[in-house]
Amino acid sequence: MSTKKTLTWHQTKTQDNWMIFKVISEFVEAFDALESIGPCISIFGSAQTKPNHPDYQLTVDISKAIVNLGFGIISGGGPGIMEAANKGAHQANGTSVGLHIELPSEQFSNSYIDKNRLIAFKYFFTRKVMFVKYAQGFVVMPGGFGTLDEFFEAITLIQTQKINPFPIVLVGSGYWNGLLDWLNDSLLKTGKIKPHDTALFSVVDTTKEVVDKITAFHKKGIYKPNF
Repeated sequence: MSTKKTLTWHQTKTQDNWMIFKVISEFVEAFDALESIGPCISIFGSAQTKPNHPDYQLTVDISKAIVNLGFGIISGGGPGIMEAANKGAHQANGTSVGLHIELPSEQFSNSYIDKNRLIAFKYFFTRKVMFVKYAQGFVVMPGGFGTLDEFFEAITLIQTQKINPFPIVLVGSGYWNGLLDWLNDSLLKTGKIKPHDTALFSVVDTTKEVVDKITAFHKKGIYKPNF
């Protein structure tokens, strides 16, 4: 005798249709705000990092150095490492962009974002598109799930040739080495990724090393949106 259950599926067609327009409106607002932004570097990291933490000041220093190379800075617009990234850009008189996400708790925009460069998003996936579109590189500071999400999104897009390669720099070998060991010992050894996939990113510890990675990649100095 079968014990298979019949599940009830609640249709939400009307709501789904309206969601399409909300998504489009987020893209339109973001494209309008950023289409003339120029080349930028996106910086990611934990919202929980306090201003007295070494990672916070290191991010400020990295952001300043990147601005001095001629790039603007894009962050998630919130506290912690995001604030530090925008603070460095602001102090160096560079373009400072914040892609703010609406969350039930925690998230608020920091005060170092250019007034016309703060964009609010409801959907993570629309926000992630904008992180990539105008970025000429990713700098990834220690962070949690959101930081890992952005990191793996970028290397997946580059690995699958959906976007042109750009430098992805993980900062803090003591923090990231465990992830690298897992990638090599689990993914690479079992054939889930190929040896050249681990060359899609690098791990460094200092501001100078970040600058060196970015400048070495962008020797020609020709920049354009990624798609």
